[in-house]
Amino acid sequence: MDLRRLERRTDASTLGSMKPGKYDQKHGKYDQKHQVRITGAELRELKRLDMPESLGLDQRIQRFSGDASHPAWYRWELERLLEMLSLVVDGGDPFVSAKGRVRLTKLHDRLLAL
Repeated sequence: MDLRRLERRTDASTLGSMKPGKYDQKHGKYDQKHQVRITGAELRELKRLDMPESLGLDQRIQRFSGDASHPAWYRWELERLLEMLSLVVDGGDPFVSAKGRVRLTKLHDRLLAL
C-alpha cells in the first residue's frame, strides 16, 4: 500500500470534521426504541443536571418539551441516562436539591424496571 494514500486517510483535517455532540453510536437494524414517560417535574430536574459525559444526551433532553409526545430512547441512550442518574442517586452531585434528588431517584427506579 502506498504511504501517501495511508497518510491521506489519517489526515487530521478529516478527524476535525466530526461534529461535537453527535451520537458516537448508531442504531442497528434490529434495535428497538423504548417509550419512556418523563413528567414535567422530572424533566425540569433533568434539564438542570450537568451531564458533560453524556455524549449528546444532554442536548436531546434540552430539546425535549414535556407537552410533546414521549421520547423514544434506544437501549444505549437509556444506559447513559441511568449512569448519569446513578451519580445523582448516590449523592455524587451536590448541586441537586433534596426534592430534585427524590424526583430523579423515582425516574432512575422506573428506568431500571425497563
